[in-house]
Amino acid sequence: MLRVDAGGTGQYCDGLNRRSFVQLGVAGMASLGLGDVLRAKANAGSGAKARAAILIWLDGGPSHLDLYDLKPQAPAEVRGLWSPIPTNVPGFDITELFPKQAQVADKFSIVRSLYHDTGDHFAGGHRMLTSKDMGVSGANTVGKFPSFGSIIARERGPNRRGMPAYIAVPVASSIGLVPGYFGGNWLGAHLDPFQTGGDPNNTDFKVQNVDLVAGMSVDRLDDRRTLYASLDRIPRTLDRRGTFDALDRFDRDAYDFVSGKQAREAFDMSREDDAVRERYGRDSWGQSVLLARRLVEAGSTFVTVHFGGWDNHWDLKSAMESYLPRVDAAVSSLFTDLSERGLLDSTLVILCGEFSRTPRMNDGGNGGPPLSMGTPGRDHWGAAMFCLLGGGGIRGGQIVGSTDARGERPLTRAVRPEHIHATIYKAMGIDPALQLLDHRGRPTAVLDDPSPIEELL
Repeated sequence: MLRVDAGGTGQYCDGLNRRSFVQLGVAGMASLGLGDVLRAKANAGSGAKARAAILIWLDGGPSHLDLYDLKPQAPAEVRGLWSPIPTNVPGFDITELFPKQAQVADKFSIVRSLYHDTGDHFAGGHRMLTSKDMGVSGANTVGKFPSFGSIIARERGPNRRGMPAYIAVPVASSIGLVPGYFGGNWLGAHLDPFQTGGDPNNTDFKVQNVDLVAGMSVDRLDDRRTLYASLDRIPRTLDRRGTFDALDRFDRDAYDFVSGKQAREAFDMSREDDAVRERYGRDSWGQSVLLARRLVEAGSTFVTVHFGGWDNHWDLKSAMESYLPRVDAAVSSLFTDLSERGLLDSTLVILCGEFSRTPRMNDGGNGGPPLSMGTPGRDHWGAAMFCLLGGGGIRGGQIVGSTDARGERPLTRAVRPEHIHATIYKAMGIDPALQLLDHRGRPTAVLDDPSPIEELL
């Protein structure tokens, strides 16, 4: 298979850069000209089902046993506080706090056998968002690899000019780090997500850095661009490595974003029908997911939505009774809305966090006397967790894998984060065996194991 990434690195003297030849091979170079290479780059993803993706990130670690993998036959301290309910797919049960998702379960699938074996927030977050271990932990929190959102934005770009390819609503936060493991890392800060900030549920919600500064009009901005282009001809003659071309590209993207109406209209929540807004839930989470739908509809490629507060070592009951109905409304409405708008086949939806919670509930003491911190909760657990996937060519109504009777470890079809990533890449027309050149110019595999979950595709 021809795997080409013709992105920008320093050029050889013949005008080609090294990345043009990564994965091309001797036979490929013998049979393909530069035009073929560039056409391959231009056509990347053309056969994909998914044109865009929305990641709903449950920051802090949601419990699989309380959401999508309940164990009603397990001991009380394991099975938790809620019962499973049937969905519109036979044999597909979820928590009773998800009645709305139960009506649209045919539109999404659940991986129940996901694991990475770490209960460290930072290690888990890095593995889930980049697929890599690389020694990241609470003692070494610096991101070591680009996020899959950054890689998708790099490989695919925006679906419509004037829209950022990669957006975070309202923040790109992984375990308190911004942009944390959502960032581009050594691919560059230009592949960090654009963060909207604010609360999309507020009546005065405005997105940072979209409106022109006071006294600046689009006409004046055009005048400055004309002057800049004239002055730019002077140093351009001194540059032979494409640096100014790259600057032009980023400047053009920024200009299109700020001067065009596409993004401003997409960010304007007042343009949305009130009935739709109510269906998603008139709260920050629901409106953030609705904004994500508006953004992919307008032309963004990857949008991540932050749902924080899932580190429930105690008071699990009150937290879940607050959080899960909001998740239920937002997720079910997203699938219904995408389907009604004809966008479900082209929009991939992902729901996950950095890890899960312990199968056995604690005594509410968090190391102190029982109940001293309130009611019981669950602690960190990375040996069994879930990921929801739907839309974008993913087969709905499927349960992938299973955990043992107590939900402690995968029992069948064990899945690791790189398999989730490979599935997402393949759904979006990106070769899971893609290699990128790191900051030292070495080819680096995006995934250590590029095997997707084929039964979902």
